[in-house]
Amino acid sequence: MPTKDFSNLEGIKGLLLDLNGVFYVGNRIVPGATEAIAFLRERQIPFRFITNNTTESVDALCYSLNSMGLQIKPHETISAPYAAVLHLRRLRNPKCYLLLSPEVKQDFAEFTTSESCADAVVLGDMGNAWNYHELNRAFRLMMQGASLIALHQAKYWQWEGGLHIDIGAFVKGLEYSTDKQALIVGKPSSSFYSLALDELGLPAEQVAVIGDDIQDDVAGGQAMGMQGFLVKTGKYREELVAQSQVKPDGILDSIGAIAELFT
Repeated sequence: MPTKDFSNLEGIKGLLLDLNGVFYVGNRIVPGATEAIAFLRERQIPFRFITNNTTESVDALCYSLNSMGLQIKPHETISAPYAAVLHLRRLRNPKCYLLLSPEVKQDFAEFTTSESCADAVVLGDMGNAWNYHELNRAFRLMMQGASLIALHQAKYWQWEGGLHIDIGAFVKGLEYSTDKQALIVGKPSSSFYSLALDELGLPAEQVAVIGDDIQDDVAGGQAMGMQGFLVKTGKYREELVAQSQVKPDGILDSIGAIAELFT
């Protein structure tokens, strides 16, 4: 059940929906998630799934989620790696050093890579492959002039075993050591949300973002003029929300309560 009056949702015509922590956690579907997707399709409410997942390609992610029972299609999904590819294309074939998982590196196959004279360090998630050697190479390239393109800078993420540190720690570490600012292309960057709004074909004031991250999802959406709703699943922690200066437009127990937003 919603924990707030949602009468202000009257003008909302489309949704941007976070995935991890909202529809699934680890290998487990959040209760009500499949029904929520069915409801949106039945009511023909425009939506896109938005994700900072940087360990899988969109096709692989959707395949995994479909095998779990979530009917999610690649063309409905906007990812941080996709946003990075679009940005790099505008730079006209820069040489890249890719701090990415092997699978996601395939999405960047069109770009020349270099470990010694890169124009851009592209930083995503490499799981357990992180090591000092890779970070030090990125550091040296940045000191030589390479820019840092981070797929996101989240502090932590939710897995079945609890909260895990995320790549934001590496982004901030490289910024600190090089005195350079990273370009963030995933949530909550304005460029990412502009891309998502273009995909929906709706103005910001007619769109709401729903996610489990009060900063990347709620604040990121609100900064663009959208409404931001928080779910009490995934990385949600009541004490962290209480400490935050960000005020969600509404809070849902889970994505399963989405139908009540449109009644």
